[in-house]
Amino acid sequence: FPQSQCKCKPRLRSVAVMCMNTTNVKFCHVERGWGGVYVNYIRVPCTVFPQVHSVRCQDPHVGQEDENTDRGNWSSKREYMLSMIGYAVGLGNVWRFPYLAYKHGGGAFLIPYTIMLAVAGLPLFFMESSFGQFCSQGPINVWKAVPILQGVGITMMLVSTFVAIYYNVIIAYSIYYLFASFQYPLPWSAKDCNSTGLLDSGQSPSEKYWDEVALQRTSSMNETGPVVWHLALCLLLAWILVGAALFKGIKSSGKVVYFTATFPYVVLFILLIRGVTLEGAKDGIEFYIGSKSNLTKLTDSEVWKDAATQIFFSLSIAWGGLMALSSYNKFYNNCYQDSIIVCITNCGTSVFAGFAIFSILGHMAHVYQRPVSEVADAGFGLAFIAYPDALSKLPISPLWSILFFVMLITLGLDSQFAGIEVIATCLQDAYPKLLKSKRGIVTTAVCIVLFLLGLPCITRAGIYWVNLIDTFCAGWILLVAGLLEVLGLSILYGGNRFIKDIEMMIGSKSALFWLWWRACWFFITPVVLSIILVWSLYTFTSPTYGSVAYPDWGISLGWCMTAFCLIWIPILAVWKVYKASGGPWQRIKEACSPTEDWGPYLECHRGERYGTRGATDPNIFVISNKFTTRL
Repeated sequence: FPQSQCKCKPRLRSVAVMCMNTTNVKFCHVERGWGGVYVNYIRVPCTVFPQVHSVRCQDPHVGQEDENTDRGNWSSKREYMLSMIGYAVGLGNVWRFPYLAYKHGGGAFLIPYTIMLAVAGLPLFFMESSFGQFCSQGPINVWKAVPILQGVGITMMLVSTFVAIYYNVIIAYSIYYLFASFQYPLPWSAKDCNSTGLLDSGQSPSEKYWDEVALQRTSSMNETGPVVWHLALCLLLAWILVGAALFKGIKSSGKVVYFTATFPYVVLFILLIRGVTLEGAKDGIEFYIGSKSNLTKLTDSEVWKDAATQIFFSLSIAWGGLMALSSYNKFYNNCYQDSIIVCITNCGTSVFAGFAIFSILGHMAHVYQRPVSEVADAGFGLAFIAYPDALSKLPISPLWSILFFVMLITLGLDSQFAGIEVIATCLQDAYPKLLKSKRGIVTTAVCIVLFLLGLPCITRAGIYWVNLIDTFCAGWILLVAGLLEVLGLSILYGGNRFIKDIEMMIGSKSALFWLWWRACWFFITPVVLSIILVWSLYTFTSPTYGSVAYPDWGISLGWCMTAFCLIWIPILAVWKVYKASGGPWQRIKEACSPTEDWGPYLECHRGERYGTRGATDPNIFVISNKFTTRL
């Protein structure tokens, strides 16, 4: 097209073409219309198009400055780091780590916690994030490196799907409590419960409110009861928030995490400042991590097992989210440095959150004239019973309650973003032509389906379903996936080969630099994961919710969910061997070897080690921009 017609604005449903003259090359946008196309609102007859060999539709979710014009990239490094921190830092940092630290010797617990971070957490986090970044693919397609283990990617996606179902229910609980906080006195305070007759039993006011008002809980899983409509509406709102944030993929979620990833730190800091000024706060902090630390606890094997498990789950390893998020990085991003920053930030947040939680629980213990050990709790008991009860004792209690539940919502949302990103990325990687430029439709469809699947979790027996899915889908399945992942890359693919892949992105490093990572990937990390897995299976007991046992059919359903997630690993392994050619050994060898198209996604990054994907067309003229992306 003439250069004079290259100053058009981007329009909806536009296509990108190259406007060329003798002096330069530019991109402009044209709009299809009657009788031809419109460039800068000027109609150009269709007869011009015989001179154009190809017109490529522009993906609205891919920026003009992106290195990867097929999948897109993060708009900035800052958005990626905030997304990774938001994904890793979740509800467990606030409602599980402080309780484990108190339970296992206070400050002494930091010793096994730090050691497990070094030998299991960091090595796996670094491995997953560099794995996804290297090939720019999600958790299923990355296994083109070791096709026989592609079922591991499917397991990761299914686990993320199950967890996304109930995780948003927890966010819905937080939204309900947030709305309930806009009244004085707080509805779960002793004063309000006296006026409403909720103190007839031996339960605390907050526990009574949680069971009878918020959940309307039945006595067992056998009594499903109707849908609790206020929770259904909160769940719908939660999915609307997730869908809106992810409608344009990482381009929109990357903007949202500026708030959701940073606001929890603001609230934790405010709660800490308020907490340490309260009477009794010192007792709470002493119980958490003070002078009452018990070093003799380090001889207890359960302490080390809980430390390793907390590190593994806190960093969101083997969920697929690390690969999905890092797959949108630019190829030469320093994934090693990113891994160190995110892991240290995650663990530091856990420790910091403990001070904010236990300072206020110490005040609560002082008010009730009871030991801190009798008011400390974990999980739902901390988030929706113990801590709200403590906040109701403070002056201007609605303000502190609003801040706390907004913090829980933001902590949950950015972790949920990554879970949905896993599903959407896997779908788009599997059907790139069909779903290209349809990211909004994919995200909306996923959110609608998962909302409907989550309806059993907001019936009057919903809390039993949430606890059941959490036990059977977010437990030792991840240990199996993580163990197969590290064994597959270090043994089948080759640890040294994987290190060379990483060096293609971050530059060559000395043998001394890789000494620790080799030791972890080849020996230490697999051994640690194996011990945790065997220990978890050996000590497994049927789940309960408080004192309520699950019926036999509920336990059987839980094992069916576990089997559904894991069965794809052997099925895909057998299928890959079956599809290979040659004798039995040749088939297995081929199924364990990378596919022909494995390697960096963009041709310009494949280099001599991987070459080009197929024959070069001599009629193609390659133009490189400032990102060395081949157009």
